[in-house]
Amino acid sequence: QVQLVESGGGLVQPGGSLRLSCAASGNIFSTVVMGWYRQAPGKQRELVATITSGGTTNYADSVKGRFTISRDNAKNTVYLLMNSLKPEDTAVYYCNVDVILAVTIIRDDFWGQGTQVTVSS
Repeated sequence: QVQLVESGGGLVQPGGSLRLSCAASGNIFSTVVMGWYRQAPGKQRELVATITSGGTTNYADSVKGRFTISRDNAKNTVYLLMNSLKPEDTAVYYCNVDVILAVTIIRDDFWGQGTQVTVSS
């Protein structure tokens, strides 16, 4: 029903930057909340940042001041700009989109396939 395509992960040195993108397409009437989560090896998946359709943002304490989430409502795309990256930011990053589906007008959420971010010298 809804497809999410993530891009932008990779290998970066400590202190570097990366920008993740996630484009949602398919049976979407509107997107409510878009966000990023991450999962490091041996750890549970955790919230990184979310943004509502009105632009209200929420960040994990560990990324405040370093990461910026934004969205393009016309393109149903969410971005995560990650600055001052640290080795502890290494994880698989997942996009999550909370949408109102077209036709049925049912609210549901979907996950991307994940993109690896590795911070290492």
